[in-house]
Amino acid sequence: MPKDRQPSTVPAASEEATPQGAGWLPHGYQLDPHSHVQGQVVYAAAGALATATERGTWVAPANRVTWTPPHFAHSHRFYGQTDVRVLTVPLDLCGELVEHPSVFAVSPLLREALLALTDRPERRPGAHRRLLTVIVDELADAAEQSLHLPEASDDRLRAATALLHEDPARPATLAELGRMVGASERTLSRLFHTELSMSFHRWRTTLRIHHALAHLTEGMSVTETAVACGWSNPSSFIDAFTEVVGQTPGRYQADLRNDNR
Repeated sequence: MPKDRQPSTVPAASEEATPQGAGWLPHGYQLDPHSHVQGQVVYAAAGALATATERGTWVAPANRVTWTPPHFAHSHRFYGQTDVRVLTVPLDLCGELVEHPSVFAVSPLLREALLALTDRPERRPGAHRRLLTVIVDELADAAEQSLHLPEASDDRLRAATALLHEDPARPATLAELGRMVGASERTLSRLFHTELSMSFHRWRTTLRIHHALAHLTEGMSVTETAVACGWSNPSSFIDAFTEVVGQTPGRYQADLRNDNR
């Protein structure tokens, strides 16, 4: 795919018609918070992207695709040289999909439909609409694989998670974090479950996987990534990454190299 295509952009903190198209974005490129009057599907055919909302952050490597409903404020950050594909989902099709931002697995059919719809001009009236309905059908049937990192509203829990955001490799136990923010271990454990619907261990693992995806996309080795993100050894990192992402970190990097050829 040519690398001189220009990406579509949306002004910050605005609500605009949803952009559609394809483009290469540099590592670290960001779009400030905004929303769209229609639904939006964003796919990183190479690279990775993070979508942040008031409900937390969703990360999508090249085997996932993001969905954002209409009028839902969000921002994007791109990792690695990213081949980004953006689709508008008209309001009459949005009801087929979930009512909250999410990330879905990319089937071979879904990938090819996404690439075709963003690469090819419409040669016959209605062709793009027919292909878009295929994409919506695939997304409606796909399992959510959100890599979702929810954010807290309780001040004590927000303070604890902020410490981990600052340093994902921080080895602090839940009791140690509690002492830093003025809450007991039992209270923080309860808040993780009631507010974030996951355990402390699961939340921190997901946070570390988010950072690991960024490091791997930037070209950091598996061993270096494991250390940087807080794992004591590469094998435990590989196990955790494979469980969450669905492929080993080595396979993920190999796919990135193949996609960028």
